[in-house]
Amino acid sequence: MITSRDNERLKLVRKLHDHRWRAKLGLFVAEGEDLVEAARRAGVEPVDLLVAGEDVLPELLAGASDLPHPPRVAAVFRRADLPRSQPRNSLVLGLGVCGVRDPGNVGTLVRTADAFGAVVALSEGCADPVSPKALRASAGAVFRVPLLALGELAGRKVALVAHGGRPLAELDLRPPLAFVLGAEREGLPAAVLAGCDEAATIPIAAAAESLNVAAAAAIALYEATRRPKGR
Repeated sequence: MITSRDNERLKLVRKLHDHRWRAKLGLFVAEGEDLVEAARRAGVEPVDLLVAGEDVLPELLAGASDLPHPPRVAAVFRRADLPRSQPRNSLVLGLGVCGVRDPGNVGTLVRTADAFGAVVALSEGCADPVSPKALRASAGAVFRVPLLALGELAGRKVALVAHGGRPLAELDLRPPLAFVLGAEREGLPAAVLAGCDEAATIPIAAAAESLNVAAAAAIALYEATRRPKGR
């Protein structure tokens, strides 16, 4: 039973709330029974597990936690143990994510990709998908969805832009296919946009400025998966 806040295992949990330590050590921490169980169902085992009342005093685990409510468990995982192989299914779908810095949006994009069997490819400058906020937003999908670099995306690339693209419903969405999205304020950089095969826009009401990036991804993936093959 850990009874001191200076215990090295607790120190590691606190360190892993910081991106610099996650990058340096190749580790991250998942807090809460739901995330830890999601990892186990996906076949990803922790390198360390702390259970309140069994391995550590509950108040000490609460003090090391990033959660607003004390967790019952905290687990340390290796980033290298997360899935990277593609494709996930016969459709060969992907999401390319460029410059999305909000960890909640990145986590929700991973969760969205999970729902449609897609992989996720992240550019430099995106929020860390294994940060505490992104992990919670992903609802454990990070343990199932292959995470790639943006340059590893396979298939035709369709840029999703707020204005000026062809209506999404008019595009040929036969796989292999990847939708590429940027941050809501900045959009896609010109170089990334130029590297895409087509640009598509999801029509919205005239008074609305744009869709949330994860909502746009969900609509695009649904559109691609609902059509009969060959359309």
